[in-house]
Amino acid sequence: MTKLARQQLIVELAHNGPLPNQHELCKVLARRGFSVTQATLSRDLNELRLVKTSDGYVLRNGDATAEPAPAVSRVVREFVREVRRAQNLLIIKTVPGSAQPVGVAIDSEEWDHVVGTIAGDDTILVIAANNKSARQLQTHLEDMRA
Repeated sequence: MTKLARQQLIVELAHNGPLPNQHELCKVLARRGFSVTQATLSRDLNELRLVKTSDGYVLRNGDATAEPAPAVSRVVREFVREVRRAQNLLIIKTVPGSAQPVGVAIDSEEWDHVVGTIAGDDTILVIAANNKSARQLQTHLEDMRA
């Protein structure tokens, strides 16, 4: 389980309402497969810019932008196994459980030639504006993997 996946879960939980104290949050994360220390959790909460209120930890100003946006080059290098193209569509195969972080990273780049992405567990569908854009994006992503 990666730091990025853990932090995305924390943000997801925060969207559902205030998070409990750190001790209780550690227990919730452990039940979801993320065994973390209080120190690690404290760093995560700080990096995600969650603030402590009387109700618990919440996203700053209720803002959804606290979600971490990983560097696309890092997640592509770490998690992408294969990039295949079919006309204006790219299929990106990742290691299991990593498609969503890679999809978030691609989306955060806001590339003009990317119309949208759909991420599952280990596969991402990227819809490009046209065949030429898909070919360029495929080359760009493959260069990041090298």
